[in-house]
Amino acid sequence: MANDAVAGNATRVAPTGPGDGDDPVRAVLAAYTQDLIAAVHETLSTFLTAEVDTLAEIDTSMGRFAAAARDAVLVGGKRIRSTFAYWGWRGAVGGVEALPPVLPALAALELLHTFALVHDDVMDASTTRRGRPTAHVALAEQHVAAGHRGDPSRFGEAVAVLIGDLCMVWADRLLAQATVPSARLFEVRRCYDQMRVETVAGQYLDVLGENDPANWSVDRALRVARYKTASYTVQRPLLFGACLAGIPHDDPLVSAYTRYGLAVGEAFQLRDDLLGVYGDPAATGKPAGDDLRTGKPTTLLMLARELATPAQLRALERAADGPVDRLAELVVETGAVTRVERMIAERVSDALAALDAAPVDRTARTALTGLATAATNRRA
Repeated sequence: MANDAVAGNATRVAPTGPGDGDDPVRAVLAAYTQDLIAAVHETLSTFLTAEVDTLAEIDTSMGRFAAAARDAVLVGGKRIRSTFAYWGWRGAVGGVEALPPVLPALAALELLHTFALVHDDVMDASTTRRGRPTAHVALAEQHVAAGHRGDPSRFGEAVAVLIGDLCMVWADRLLAQATVPSARLFEVRRCYDQMRVETVAGQYLDVLGENDPANWSVDRALRVARYKTASYTVQRPLLFGACLAGIPHDDPLVSAYTRYGLAVGEAFQLRDDLLGVYGDPAATGKPAGDDLRTGKPTTLLMLARELATPAQLRALERAADGPVDRLAELVVETGAVTRVERMIAERVSDALAALDAAPVDRTARTALTGLATAATNRRA
């Protein structure tokens, strides 16, 4: 599928489905995901090679800058957004339409994701991403190695912001290469723009929460999860896929995707909250405990404070400036971890209920069922 899709002359519209004797969820995900990710990667690689070459013509230093942006896109990543967008599209069209015309639109979501990640790492002062130095840290190291004048950290942050900006522009350019009717592409752009607005809104609330924790709450933490993560990770990509298929906004499938996407997206962020504290850095690619160390008002931490006894609350406040391991233990003792696990399970159940009556292609239903679990019960 990958080679045919990129070349634009696919002889089949999707990978071979599961065999009769296979576990249907496991088989569907295995059959489709690998080929889809390969197709998205090839699309990105081909597009970015041309873009980097064009920028290198301006100045050799621009070539290095563009290559750094390209590498931020192509190195690592689970391609979750393009995967959900694919199934949103496939759930509407079934197995009768070829993928190549919409593949640039699916891949564009990965450029948008890189924009968000690079900027988020600067705002959070994160040092690692996917087991590697974050963009601003790597750029600061390059500044030092080159013997440039000025503050390396400031240089790294400034150039990382530009890398994120470039990825945003690249996403627009790649999206425009989707070969769908112009009226439909207009609707796709409308959905895409709403995704971007909601991502910025969620990011702002995330920053505000870190600077105004006294006025934060579980409800506001969940609102951050809804807009920063659920919207652009699951819900909007699904709706984006439906738009690519030409599904009108008042169709029952859109309602089902909206409900499913919100539930899975929130559960995804809740799992992230737990992994940020208790995950294995070797698997997550990020150091454990950063959220607790900075006092970030995640749903997990807000629940810990809400559920804590007076003595536990005092202990949490004392431990805030001490070892992260002790603070993590206290959060468990409040019952917050158990509550978050229950919240994740409840949201996955709600997502599956949304699929039950949805007018969705059978194969897509099976895949979305598996993705609801895979995206929320992960270790990375």
